[in-house]
Amino acid sequence: MTLLHLDSSALGDHSVSRQLTAAIVARWQARVPGLDVQYRDLDRDPLPHLSAQTLAGTDELERARGEAVLQQFLDADVIVLGAPMYNFGIPSSLKAWIDRVAVNGRTFRYTAHGPEGLARGKRVIVAASAGGPHGGQPTDFVEPYLRQVFGFLGITDLEFVRADGVGVSPGQREASIAHALAHLPEPLRKAA
Repeated sequence: MTLLHLDSSALGDHSVSRQLTAAIVARWQARVPGLDVQYRDLDRDPLPHLSAQTLAGTDELERARGEAVLQQFLDADVIVLGAPMYNFGIPSSLKAWIDRVAVNGRTFRYTAHGPEGLARGKRVIVAASAGGPHGGQPTDFVEPYLRQVFGFLGITDLEFVRADGVGVSPGQREASIAHALAHLPEPLRKAA
């Protein structure tokens, strides 16, 4: 089994979403023998934003880099994604990654009956963090956006681990992180 671990926070060691993704991945490593973990730090090694050159495929290096990112996504059984809220949305580095994995004919296609996701069978766990209490509020564009994107790609097994209000006060930050850590999803589910 392959797990793709993605971080996108610009806060380094001070990042709540990085703390949560690390805890999720550690739990998987402890409970899933032989787990292959692939790691990508979208802040430290950002992908360029889409350009006319990228879309046309005229830059050979960029084309190869995009293909490698897409193949890493396609090869993953599980994706653990750190998604902090920046100005009500996801970091632009995460959007640049999404632009590399949402590829017509590879992860989705258009049919006479509408779009069809082709990346089915994956499990996505999102570690979402926000400075304010945005979860479930009209100001949260992170969770609805990611649900739409991954659903469009055919991924229906999507879970969120949230730490909201981490910028309110040190006490609220601590409580939010503790709550999120207490509610990490289990790697292996029991049969119904």
